Amino acid sequence: MAYTFTRRVAMGLAASAALVATTATTALAEGWKPQKPVEMVIMAGQGGGADRLARLFQSIIQKESLSNMPILPVNKGGGSGAEALRYLKDKEGDAHTIMATLNSYYTTPLRTDIGVNIEEFTPIARMAEDTFILWVNADAGISNLDEYVAAVKASGKDWKMGGTGTGQEDSLVTAMLEKEFGLEMTYVPFKGGGDVAKNLIGNHINSTVNNPSEQMGFYKAGKSIPLVAFTPERLAAFPDVPTARELGHDIVYAMQRSFVAPKDMPAEAVAYYTAMFQKLSETEEWQTYTSEKALMPAYLTGDDLQAYFMTERDKHQAILSAMEGNS
Repeated sequence: MAYTFTRRVAMGLAASAALVATTATTALAEGWKPQKPVEMVIMAGQGGGADRLARLFQSIIQKESLSNMPILPVNKGGGSGAEALRYLKDKEGDAHTIMATLNSYYTTPLRTDIGVNIEEFTPIARMAEDTFILWVNADAGISNLDEYVAAVKASGKDWKMGGTGTGQEDSLVTAMLEKEFGLEMTYVPFKGGGDVAKNLIGNHINSTVNNPSEQMGFYKAGKSIPLVAFTPERLAAFPDVPTARELGHDIVYAMQRSFVAPKDMPAEAVAYYTAMFQKLSETEEWQTYTSEKALMPAYLTGDDLQAYFMTERDKHQAILSAMEGNS
């Protein structure tokens, strides 16, 4: 009985604290609105998963009237996102700039000295974690992971794995595959996930680890085949595709889809954008999209989001170090 009472009290206090925090955020947000169009900087080129998502967010915000001013997507994918990171750093205190992030948010500052410390940026909202699947062309004659590994071993360096950038998400998953199965592939970097997907279908590369949203159109047209998902459990959108883990290979990796703002953005602006994305996360269009495109909804804000960023940065530092040690 004592446990039940304590647990109920704790739950009540937690709920009260959440209500107070939400009320305070709402009050701040209602006291401020953008005075001019808001730049939504995208850390990637056009056509890939990050670009598609950012433009979907912009569309939902407009349709649902979640912002009193237009949201303007701007691609700054140069240098694996270094261009975007430097741009945001130079916007310190700006209330009209937000940035759509992916995992290069961690890896690019770790790999290149660009004078950016992501701890200084202002966390806004994590909307979801995107997933990774190993894909081959439907004409490749490969239908499962074992056949894939055999084909890569037979081809050696002639096997081309396409991905976005170098030292970014796709190349990290590729490195995990190489380590797990003793493979040596030639990694071919492209500017965006859309280019990667097209080159697989054009037979210019042999495989990819595209996000589902990037490859979905070709998959539905019967032009590509998903072999394995790098997720903890099978994806509802791909119920027949096994996970690497269930096949005995502990390769799990996800891409965060989040928004951050410049250092020292005014608190009332932070509250406004946080409330905007919370409302967006509750829309039917967003929930349908995450289900159909195999994203994992994972809304997170504030200090919890910043703690998540720091934990993920440490994880990626370890992955990059391991890659360098094996090179």
